[in-house]
Amino acid sequence: MAERRILQFCHCHYGPFGDVARQYAVLFKDSPYKVTTVYLTDPPSDEVTELSASDEVIYLDYDGADVRGLKLDAMRRLRGIIAGRDFAMILAHRFKPIHISCWATDLPVIGVHHAFGDYERLTHKLFARWFGKRLGLLGVSDAIRDDIRRGVPSWPADRIETLHNRIDVDAVRAEVLPRAAARELLGLPQDAFVVGNVGRLHPDKDQATLLRGFARALPELPASALLVILGKGRLEKSLHALADELGIAARVRFLGQVPNARRAFSAFDLFALSSDHEPFGMVLLEAMAAGVPVIATDCGGAPEVVGHADALFPLRDAEALAGLLVTHARMPLAERAIFVERGLARLYVEFSDEAARRRFFALPMVRAALGETGAR
Repeated sequence: MAERRILQFCHCHYGPFGDVARQYAVLFKDSPYKVTTVYLTDPPSDEVTELSASDEVIYLDYDGADVRGLKLDAMRRLRGIIAGRDFAMILAHRFKPIHISCWATDLPVIGVHHAFGDYERLTHKLFARWFGKRLGLLGVSDAIRDDIRRGVPSWPADRIETLHNRIDVDAVRAEVLPRAAARELLGLPQDAFVVGNVGRLHPDKDQATLLRGFARALPELPASALLVILGKGRLEKSLHALADELGIAARVRFLGQVPNARRAFSAFDLFALSSDHEPFGMVLLEAMAAGVPVIATDCGGAPEVVGHADALFPLRDAEALAGLLVTHARMPLAERAIFVERGLARLYVEFSDEAARRRFFALPMVRAALGETGAR
């Protein structure tokens, strides 16, 4: 009897998406299903193959320009992968793989959306309606789920659900360096009060508000206070210029891209996410796993991760951000420990692989898809 399989179809494996593949592959650990993960773009990589945690990994190795338009060759190759195997369903990440999967096969498809706005286009709305009987949609946050529901309001609610991003909590915690080693790696003073931020230097991440909030808070922060920003992007020069303008350049460290940065999050006394409508906020999970208190804007998916209003500030509100920075800098150690333990407990209950597995297999769309015969 042929092995039953799940086909996971990913747009790419750059940035966080290799780990996204892992997140969905491990849902089927100890299940009757084997997982075949297919990457539409990006070249083969032994490291990605291992990270993908799948029984089989296939790289179609297209360039981004190759899969514009009708994507007929990608459809043909996907049909070839499916031929002669017993696939129960396709898990497709982002719109392009969802589109290819629906047109190329007769399998049930669950599409996973990682960004806002995927169903604003009329063509995408019509696509969803056309394939609605065998297509289910997941958002990586309630915010994304609600954005999809607004795009296709005629769909029943149980066809558009949430499955949060998550981490292997124990594995991530095991990677984290001791605080002193993390500070040495990042070149930071051992006695400083360090506010950390990690993300592209891009308008969506709004590090400008973070700089302004830090500047306002600085007179009430410890004399050793530093703002440390990890990441690269097109706003690098303007953010440096803003730090100069605010008179805080000596207190801000732009460290650029740091490989496997999450293992050094323990260098931070506080993690601040200032993003404009972050779809989810994986860095918040990683900071929480490192034992670091987190604060974030009260929009997008971040409030779902943080879970407590006392750790949120309004978007672009530098004054409110400054207040939270001062509050955390003055927080007694015992209260800080409670804050950290609260975050760790939330990770295991809401954002672990185990929590996601329980929720995934309880979803009506998943139960319906896995009840299919697999016939094509």
